[in-house]
Amino acid sequence: MSEAASAPHAADRRELTVAQRNAVAELLRVSPVADELGRRFAQAGHELHLVGGSVRDALLGRLGEDLDFCTDAHPDQTLRIIKGWAESIWETGREFGTIGLQRDGLRLEITTFRAEAYDQVSRNPIVEYGTNLSDDLKRRDFTINAMAVSLPDHRFTDPHGGLDDLAAKVIRTPGTPRESFGDDPLRMLRAARFAAQLRFAVHPEVHEAMTRMATDLDRITAERIRDEFTKLLCGADPITGLRLLVDTGLAERFLPELTGLKLEIDEHAQHKDVYEHTLTVVSNAVSYETDGCDFVLRMAALMHDVGKPATKSVGPDGRVSFHHHEVVGARLTKARMKALRYPKDVTGQVVALVALHLRFYGYGRGEWTDSAVRRYVTDAGDLLPRLHKLTRSDCTTRNRRKAAQLAADYDALEERIARIAAEEDLARVRPDLDGNAIMELLGVPPGPVVGRAWQHLKELRLERGPLERDEAEAELLRWAREQGVIDQS
Repeated sequence: MSEAASAPHAADRRELTVAQRNAVAELLRVSPVADELGRRFAQAGHELHLVGGSVRDALLGRLGEDLDFCTDAHPDQTLRIIKGWAESIWETGREFGTIGLQRDGLRLEITTFRAEAYDQVSRNPIVEYGTNLSDDLKRRDFTINAMAVSLPDHRFTDPHGGLDDLAAKVIRTPGTPRESFGDDPLRMLRAARFAAQLRFAVHPEVHEAMTRMATDLDRITAERIRDEFTKLLCGADPITGLRLLVDTGLAERFLPELTGLKLEIDEHAQHKDVYEHTLTVVSNAVSYETDGCDFVLRMAALMHDVGKPATKSVGPDGRVSFHHHEVVGARLTKARMKALRYPKDVTGQVVALVALHLRFYGYGRGEWTDSAVRRYVTDAGDLLPRLHKLTRSDCTTRNRRKAAQLAADYDALEERIARIAAEEDLARVRPDLDGNAIMELLGVPPGPVVGRAWQHLKELRLERGPLERDEAEAELLRWAREQGVIDQS
């Protein structure tokens, strides 16, 4: 690779050399496919450039299997060039000038040079084809995404100093931030997302523009905001991204519950800083992950205390309480995730965790029976492993003795769950009689009575554990007589 278009500062030279070595190694790995594709475009009289995030990630030594290219060829021309060479082709992004294909295990997306902008009113971009690489790079969101490597000759283009910014770990726009965010306000959220993903800092001018223009985010669809926010929360450092959202006012536009956690703390009613506590809980939850980002866990950690502002009360003794904040928080979480168009199953899981996150407290006082443990496990269902992690993450006290006691109490609860589970198969708590047995014993057809009887037997199973067949049948008959389902005689 050649040197960057803008010469690196002397202090950055060693880091840039490392970055360039990373890029060479990464590009050599994919070059058999990328260079062959570049030759096909050149033979057809067109340019092809590896661009954007692919170049950035190559420089960081973390290029994946998805590669982004840009070209002066229009989609129809691109299709003619790759036909017979690509193993598979998809055209889902064709209206935005993008053609996708797969070759040798790599997923490639080729996009026509664009001159994309908003009309300052609409909620979706206006896509117009550009004519050259320079204009295409200028319209990109950040300098670290405005670099290109031409194929097959590997000429490096960096007109906006992206390589320097990559070395300095700073997020800056190719033009003025005001122009960039005016074209696409979602870029403000993307700045916070890249800060979270890459552990980079936003340039002061970018931070200032994000703050001044935060209300422009209202022009963006909920779906686009949701996708960017999900990537932010799943970043390597979500706390940095979340702080940016709050500090710039962006959170207030789509996640006001987060800003609302900054409760006033006065000298007469001191309590834990809920906002800082929440960020700590998110950080703790991340530390419990074992296989990449668990969005459900992270989102539950973020939202677990959003019910506190609405439930805050101060008693006669000056003590602050938040009674039933988990119930209010679950309701607020459901409404917010619905507004952001999250899938119902994902929303349901997060809401359930928020509703359950306080259930453990009180266990250490020795009040839980085996029945209470069964209900805890049954109510959590498949979410139990996540509930374990969320509950442990929620312990942020600086009192070492109290923290150690809470940890010991939860260790004891998990051990107790394991013991009862081994004895009773808690993962599949079911009544001791199934629907067919209930209908046969009571002489009733399928219907509401069977459902009520089944639920009664399940409650009995949770309360008393497994019953012998004769005992279960006797309990069912007793219930049926009390309910008037069968004759009292």
